[in-house]
Amino acid sequence: MTARVVKVGGVSVGRGQPLTLIAGPDVIEGEKHLLRHAERMAKMCAQAGVSYIVKCSYDKANRTSGGAYRGPGAAKGLAILKKVKKTLGLPILSDVHCREEVKAAAEVLDILQIPAFLSRQTDFVKAVARAGKPINIKKGQFLAPWDMKHVIEKAEAAGNRAILVTERGASFGYNNLVSDMRSLQVMAGFGYPVIFDGTHSVQLPGGLGHASGGQREFVPTLVRAAVATGFCDGIFLEVHEDPEQAPCDGPNMLRLADLPKLLDQLQAIRAALGISA
Repeated sequence: MTARVVKVGGVSVGRGQPLTLIAGPDVIEGEKHLLRHAERMAKMCAQAGVSYIVKCSYDKANRTSGGAYRGPGAAKGLAILKKVKKTLGLPILSDVHCREEVKAAAEVLDILQIPAFLSRQTDFVKAVARAGKPINIKKGQFLAPWDMKHVIEKAEAAGNRAILVTERGASFGYNNLVSDMRSLQVMAGFGYPVIFDGTHSVQLPGGLGHASGGQREFVPTLVRAAVATGFCDGIFLEVHEDPEQAPCDGPNMLRLADLPKLLDQLQAIRAALGISA
């Protein structure tokens, strides 16, 4: 099957294209905070020859505890993302969690993300796909990679062919995930760009009791392995200048200062594989 190239704003994602980084803080902590992070990552990506899409959530609906920080909400959060997009001229990704949000989100975002836990919700997948924007579908932790074929078919049935699919680890017992690199090759066979989520793959869901834990130290290892398969068109990372102070998902977020070295390593791996773009 011929692999598609998906246009997200001014970024082309897929075979024969530069490596794409989808990255940002886990959740919006404020306009200045997100602008600062996105601007610094854009410069890092430009220096490494990597395409960049800003990622940040306006609402983290899937929290371990009901009292956990969720973000500013749809109205205020989308306004901040719109400002970041206008100021920096970068494409923007965020996740949507219900059909009622889709229309407003599609007016701002360049790509809509379907969270892993919602990847089997047929009506929701179709509603997001019908919005007329590229979509990124996170593979559920409970799905085998070949099961994503059915999810893709739901989006296609809604008239959308601008699809990214993302591997983010599979449930491995309680409070743990494992990454199977075969998943990238399997999903590449569906003909759409494949993304590897290096930070959620090291998450320990509910591992702290009241919140999820994580093993940040393994992010570079997994991301390098994913790119080395030759089937990975982009990397998804949650990145923060001070993860210990992040309101959620700090244990699995990459430190911003560690990003340039990792990008250089990924480009070196692609060069060794003969991937020139």
